[in-house]
Amino acid sequence: MSPFPRPGYRLLSRYTPDRRPLEVDLSDNTNRWGTHPAALKVIREAGIEDLTRYPPVYADNLRSTVAAKFGVPMECVTTGCGSDDLLDSVFRAAGEPGESVAYLPPTFSMLEIFAQMNGMELRPVAPGEGSEPRAMLDGDPALIYLCRPNNPTGEVVPRRWVEHLLEAVGPNGPILLVDEAYADFAEDDFLGEAAKSSRLLVLRTFSKVYGLAGLRVGFAVGPADVILEVEKSRGPYKVSGLAESAAVSALEDEEGWVPKVVTKVKNQRDHLREELEHRGWAPLSSGANFLLLPLRGRTAVGVTAELRENGVAVRPFPDLPGIGESIRVSIGPREQIDRFLRALDKILA
Repeated sequence: MSPFPRPGYRLLSRYTPDRRPLEVDLSDNTNRWGTHPAALKVIREAGIEDLTRYPPVYADNLRSTVAAKFGVPMECVTTGCGSDDLLDSVFRAAGEPGESVAYLPPTFSMLEIFAQMNGMELRPVAPGEGSEPRAMLDGDPALIYLCRPNNPTGEVVPRRWVEHLLEAVGPNGPILLVDEAYADFAEDDFLGEAAKSSRLLVLRTFSKVYGLAGLRVGFAVGPADVILEVEKSRGPYKVSGLAESAAVSALEDEEGWVPKVVTKVKNQRDHLREELEHRGWAPLSSGANFLLLPLRGRTAVGVTAELRENGVAVRPFPDLPGIGESIRVSIGPREQIDRFLRALDKILA
């Protein structure tokens, strides 16, 4: 009999961010301007059948809507219970236990958790080493993970670097998984290339710009044969019928709500950066809906706790590789950003 729990699970702990409610929550990178109005309308008009019946097995209506919006074949699209669900499924589909995942640290914290859950080894590529795309293939990884824009730094790896990496991967190399959770706030993406490739898989989520984090919906675009393996790994009924209908309405965006939100995010991101720089701070450049602020002489946990005492939540990142103690601040409306700045001034005076 196998030991319980599995040896690889003994090192795992539950995901426990501090989610105690506060007046201003800038900690989770969700849409601080609210939920897409069309999606909200779908939810409010839901009927009994929307809740009592099983949803479509693989959310084909959402898949076809994604395909039409981005000009890709439907067989190159899959969906999941948030992009986290798809990330987990890709791990299982791409490699066997004991194989490795290459990535550039620091990056999305769930990467380590999913690697442990699936018995895979993490292979961080140091910044200097990672300047050469081919270095990502050293050690023959089963999967290469790239978050673009990166969480928690906001960095956008240059497009040409990714193109060189894709060329190095070739038609028979490891899966190149590009997590584009924040691509709506950046200047370019790789979604269109994914369906035409042999090894590129792109993840997207409805949790950020569409304001549907509570419904847990995501999708992936990639080569049809890779998508099929991910769907096998993912299993059926992962997107509820109500979540699918809401996501379809949001993605169609007939009223043009999304571009307006993106513009607001970029404007307030610039405002926050300018205010922090005016105070002598050096936030990292970001292509996402947040800024990472390295701290000087203070701990991330300590500053976060003091901000909470002043009614503002941010996300602490202690001792980030190559950066040090930092806090991540989600972008919200001007009044929320200014409330954060006043609280920061108070505790760091």
